[in-house]
Amino acid sequence: MTAVDVGVVGGGIVGLCTAYALTELGATVRVYECGTPGNSQSGGESRIFRHAHDDDRLVALARDSRAVFSQWAERAGTELISSDGAVAIGPAVQRRLPVLQRSGGVPARRIDGAELHALLPPLADYSGPAMLDEAGGSIRTGAAIAALTGWLGERLTADEVLAVRPTRSGMVEVLSGGARSEHSAVVVCAGRGTARLAHGVGLSLPIRLSAHVRLTFEVIDAAHRLACLQDGSGAFGETGTYGAALPGNRRYGVGLSDSVDAAPEGGSVDAEQLSALAERAVAYVRRALPGLDPHPVGYRHCWVTRVPWSDDGLAVWQRDRVLFVAGHNLFKQAPALGRALARAAVGDDPGIDFSPERRLGEPR
Repeated sequence: MTAVDVGVVGGGIVGLCTAYALTELGATVRVYECGTPGNSQSGGESRIFRHAHDDDRLVALARDSRAVFSQWAERAGTELISSDGAVAIGPAVQRRLPVLQRSGGVPARRIDGAELHALLPPLADYSGPAMLDEAGGSIRTGAAIAALTGWLGERLTADEVLAVRPTRSGMVEVLSGGARSEHSAVVVCAGRGTARLAHGVGLSLPIRLSAHVRLTFEVIDAAHRLACLQDGSGAFGETGTYGAALPGNRRYGVGLSDSVDAAPEGGSVDAEQLSALAERAVAYVRRALPGLDPHPVGYRHCWVTRVPWSDDGLAVWQRDRVLFVAGHNLFKQAPALGRALARAAVGDDPGIDFSPERRLGEPR
């Protein structure tokens, strides 16, 4: 039996950020990940970094994460978020722009159709509400994962966790495929596996599990700037789509906000429905992004875990010295969220109340 300070279950972006934050606090940490770190729900070549949310608490968390990403980029010697910005179009602009403006420290403003085209040349003509988040951009996901795994080194353990449980001695036992370990605290951020492990300690997490697909398309004409896109306008036949450039700005990833619910047991998903989502994404590209070749050159299928109150929502459930983290769209929030989780794991004030009762992500 081994004994270390904190165990982290899950080697996605939230787990890696939490583990690295624990090392910054001087804690000893072990990360349990049975697959390739960052290759499950955190997988892919790009994600949107945006400050825009309906809840000003998530705006503040994103602002803090942006600062951490900048610190890490300097240490890693590589870009972790592009300087291309993030644009949003549609009615949500009317709602979210005031939240950004009153939050402070987030440069965001309305833009017209001409500026929108300059920021995202592949987009078809659009004249409705639009805004620019100047500090937004495409997260270089591969570079971020590589930097964190490199910094963590041998703290990463390739093993599957079957169960966690608090012990009578005040420790937390982790039963993995190759060991029985005890930690002073454990943070579980295992994506679709989080609810299963929480059930083992008597917690029922209200998480909706579904499957999602993102497609990658070639950019027809080279563009110096390719802003990220959130489209809730309905002008091009869909009311919830997003896009982000891959490194080099020669390819652009596009997905729909919709996903396919998993079977109640959480073990399967309808392949035809998932393929239908991909077909809708291709049809959207033909209408909305004529500057992209509409023939996909890449697919990314992944699980999605959502809390009931918001697609951007997140929460942390606690049982004794075990923290269970769940939510959606967390890549951009992971650096600041990881620091808060690390503080909570060592018994300090996390600086944010992320209990489910606070319903982070819900419009206020």
